[in-house]
Amino acid sequence: MKKLKFWGRHSSLVLLLAVAGLVVDQIAKFWAVAHFSGGGIPTIPVGPFLDLVLVWNKGVSYGFFQQTTELGRWGLAAFTVVASVFIWFWSARASNRLEGFCLGLVLSGALSNGFDRLYYGQVVDYLYFHVGEFSWYVFNLADAWIVIGAAGLLLDTLFIGKNKDSRP
Repeated sequence: MKKLKFWGRHSSLVLLLAVAGLVVDQIAKFWAVAHFSGGGIPTIPVGPFLDLVLVWNKGVSYGFFQQTTELGRWGLAAFTVVASVFIWFWSARASNRLEGFCLGLVLSGALSNGFDRLYYGQVVDYLYFHVGEFSWYVFNLADAWIVIGAAGLLLDTLFIGKNKDSRP
């Protein structure tokens, strides 16, 4: 069994990305809550495919696993903490910059949405993507960080890192 490492070769990159992504997403969420909570304009078109809106999400991605009780809220918050610790220890063993970069993005998204759960009791979503009649769910930058990071980890696992001797 390998010893757990708290800090690794790419930990500085992971920490920088996690903090930067968290700050950027929280600033956007703060703006969305401040701008849309007072009523007024319910949506702001940013372009032909994107609007800024405010949606409170008590679940996880796509609104799955909606939590309407305090137990559910704290359960999701606890899961976020455990997942974030796991991601950090994984990142301490990251074998290349891409893996560290992607883990930093995933950690950033987890921490930002976790902060929302603790502070608001739900997650602030504010980006609404749509094309014609096709409508995507409302999400936030933290969700985007998680998806981009997970896709990069998949790419690293399937193609880039498949010749490595060991995986974390």
